[in-house]
Amino acid sequence: LAWFLCSVVERYAPLAEARGEHERAARWQAARQGWITALHDAGWDGAWFRRAFFDNGAPLGSSANDECRIDLIAQAWSVLSGASQPRYTDAAMRSLNEQLHDERMGLLRLLTPPFEHATDSPGYIQAYPPGVRENGGQYSHGAVWALMAQALQGDHEAAWRSFEGLSPAHRARHPERGPAYELEPYVMAGDTYGAAPYLGRGGWSWYTGSAAWMHRAAVETLLGLELRGAQLRMTPRVPAHWPGFEIALRLDGRELKLHHGDAGSGSAPTHSVQAGEWIDWHALPAQAVLRVV
Repeated sequence: LAWFLCSVVERYAPLAEARGEHERAARWQAARQGWITALHDAGWDGAWFRRAFFDNGAPLGSSANDECRIDLIAQAWSVLSGASQPRYTDAAMRSLNEQLHDERMGLLRLLTPPFEHATDSPGYIQAYPPGVRENGGQYSHGAVWALMAQALQGDHEAAWRSFEGLSPAHRARHPERGPAYELEPYVMAGDTYGAAPYLGRGGWSWYTGSAAWMHRAAVETLLGLELRGAQLRMTPRVPAHWPGFEIALRLDGRELKLHHGDAGSGSAPTHSVQAGEWIDWHALPAQAVLRVV
C-alpha cells in the first residue's frame, strides 16, 4: 500500500495546491518522501521489495521466509508508482519474472511459495489451499498490474506474454491451457489456480474488477493511447512480431485514425506525430489520419 499511497499523493497534492491548501499538500509530500525512504531501506530485500511486516517485526515477502518469499504486487507497484529508481525496479521486475512466472501454464503467481504452515499468520489467505486464489494462484488484478509494469519497463515481449496468459480468449484456445481453464472464453477470471491437481483452472468469472484493468492495460499501456481532456498521445508498447496497428476514434464529431507501424498504409496520413508526444485533438480537422512514429 505504501507504493500506492505514493502514487495517490503525487496525483492529489497538485489538487490541494490548486485549492490553496499549501500546508496540506506539503504535509502529504513530506509523508510521501518518508514512505519512499522506508521502502528503499526496510522494504528492500536485496533483489526485490518486501510485501509487509508482521506485528512482531518479522518481514513478509522476504528471502528469509519459507512461505511467501516474494510477492508480485510490491514489485509491480514499485514501477507503477514512479516512486522508485531503475536500479531497484530493474532487479525487482527481474525477480518477479524469474520466480513468479510459470512459462508452461502462462501464469503470474501472486506470491511464492504459497502459505501452508506459516506460524506468523498472514490472515484468511492461509485458509485457501496452496495455489488457490490469492494463496499462490494467478490473481488477475495483480497480474494485470505486473503486465503494465513490464510494458512500462520496456519489456514489451514479457508484457505481451502476460497479456496472453490473462486474456480468456488466448488462454481458451491454447492446446494445453485451454482444456485446463474450464471457463468462458469471453470474460475475465478473477483468478487462475496455480497448483495441481487444478493447475490452470479459472475461478470467479463474471465477478472481477480486473476486467476493467485489463481493458486499460490493453488500450492505455500496450497500445499506449491516452486522452487527457483536449490532449491526446500514443506511446506504443507492443511486441516485435506485430507489424503495426490502427486505432479509430470518434471524438466530439471528429473521426480520427491513428496508425503505427505498417498498419493503415493505404490511408495517406494528414499528420505525423512522435510516439509519446501530446497533441491537441481539438485542433485537428474533422477527419484526420495520424501516423505515430
